Amino acid sequence: MIPTVARAFSNTARSNRHVAVLGANGGIGQPLSLLCKLNNNVTKLSLLDLKGAPGVAADLSHIPTSAQVKGYNPENIGECLKGAEVVIIPAGVPRKPGMTRDDLFNTNASIVRDLVKAVAEHAPKASIQVVSNPVNSTVPIAAEVLKKAGVFDANKLFGVTTLDVTRASTFIAESSGKPTEGPNYTVPVYGGHSGKTILPLISQAQPKTELQKEVHEALVNRIQFGGDEVVKAKDGAGSATLSMAFAAAKFADEFIQGLNGKSVTVPSFVNLNHVAGGKEIQKEIGAELEYFSVPVTLGPNGVEKVSSIGQISDYEKQLFAEALGELQKNIEKGVAFANAN
Repeated sequence: MIPTVARAFSNTARSNRHVAVLGANGGIGQPLSLLCKLNNNVTKLSLLDLKGAPGVAADLSHIPTSAQVKGYNPENIGECLKGAEVVIIPAGVPRKPGMTRDDLFNTNASIVRDLVKAVAEHAPKASIQVVSNPVNSTVPIAAEVLKKAGVFDANKLFGVTTLDVTRASTFIAESSGKPTEGPNYTVPVYGGHSGKTILPLISQAQPKTELQKEVHEALVNRIQFGGDEVVKAKDGAGSATLSMAFAAAKFADEFIQGLNGKSVTVPSFVNLNHVAGGKEIQKEIGAELEYFSVPVTLGPNGVEKVSSIGQISDYEKQLFAEALGELQKNIEKGVAFANAN
């Protein structure tokens, strides 16, 4: 069972890595913690939540993998973070029917601010992987907190947008009548991590696929609003937790591969002003957006470079034009919150 589950992740030589999950007792946090426990590269797993993290840790500790797991309550956050190399933040309230990611802002903004303050104090050299929505705003909040603490490193701050890419790959396979398992399709996704700011470039899908206009546009809309399907299907009981946990665990695994010296390219919402290749992306999109989701090449120090967008279709140019203004507002909202609080 464990090898089957773990094959979605790295099968490289083991390394000794300390991962901390902040919000480990939530709908995303529990399955994310399980997947981290199954990753052979994780040898120390620290779990934190307002309550319940010690219980999650006790449960996971019965699984015979290399990771030693321990749970912490908020008063012990310093001990939880001490020595952590990878900090994943899924903490926050879930989306409910009728809510946008932006509706989550007031609650989740404060949660991310406070957790990142603790990371800045107790694990200033750790990479921070923000899952808490709205990512378009919570990543800028995290950056401003780190800047105020004097420990900001754009190469180690990420908004996790992997779910947009996994949805794109799954949905295009379904539309083409292909199996969804395995790397049948890769679809680059740029922009942000909510609604119209999610920009799947189906024209660049590999292998190349030809879709009728109506099918193509419906597919783009489904990728952009795939989370709504889950919220509706769960009938008020939650949002996309299991698929998001998979995506966050996948990103963490790929990041660890980069730490171990393997060059890995993955999507992430990063600070274009301070990463290699970021200024070129701003020129390509014709906007000086500070944050954007792009394919990021990872290495031992985090971001090594970001990838060019390349040629896109006229329809995709229209999608970009419609998205940039909204994305800029999301970013500004996060920065304004951090500066005011």
